[in-house]
Amino acid sequence: METKDTTLDRIGRWMAGRLQAESSGYRPYTPSDPETLYRTLLPADILLVEGNRRISAAIKYLTQSTWSHAALYVGDALEAADGDGRAKRLIEVNLGTGCEAVPLDKYASYNTRICRASGLTPQDRQAVVDFMISRIGLKYDNKNILDMLRYFFPAPPVPVRWRRRMIQFGSGDPTRAICSTLIAQAFQEIRYPILPEITLAPGRAGAASDYSRAEILHIRHHSLFTPRDFDLSPYFEIVKPTLTYGFDYKQVVWGDMKKQPGKAVREP
Repeated sequence: METKDTTLDRIGRWMAGRLQAESSGYRPYTPSDPETLYRTLLPADILLVEGNRRISAAIKYLTQSTWSHAALYVGDALEAADGDGRAKRLIEVNLGTGCEAVPLDKYASYNTRICRASGLTPQDRQAVVDFMISRIGLKYDNKNILDMLRYFFPAPPVPVRWRRRMIQFGSGDPTRAICSTLIAQAFQEIRYPILPEITLAPGRAGAASDYSRAEILHIRHHSLFTPRDFDLSPYFEIVKPTLTYGFDYKQVVWGDMKKQPGKAVREP
């Protein structure tokens, strides 16, 4: 899909370069190696990433979350590879470059989390993957960049209750996207819930209790979704690669122990 390059696009790319600058001193606690992630991930899984860029800090502040970025795993659906021959298995939206496919080991040195939609049918899993593949090439919504800039200037703290509305970025142009909102759109296409709004309807006459209520689910607009929503969602399972293939705490070698064949022995 091709869109006209505007002055805002050119300014956006320049700003993106500034906002993409890495923060110093970032050290991941438990990064997952790409091979383990590859064995664990399923198509349509969401990979949350703790970024270390300037824009990541703003997103983490506004959402009060560790996670500042989200990408969708598409498995081997793409034949494309990068310049080093690495298969492209993630689709994400990045500042400056827009929606693109990238290798899994791009995030080998970051803290990540796998979120998996529970009970997803094979047909719907494929539909989510196909949706994201069809959006490759979309530009990043540069209005989002302009919105984000205000968080790099001195300002009073933002009350928590206002932060979600302030994350409702973007121009609404369907040919542009931001990372978590595009993934939210993909799941909304198959009517899979993420964090639906819940309203309470009064109980019917004759109900056992005057306080009985029925929950009514409403789909939030996709522009309101942030990376942490997939983590908080009661409908997405958190998958930890270190546990998927078996974990034996007896095999952990602590600093005060030395390893011998078949067992660990505490040092005197």
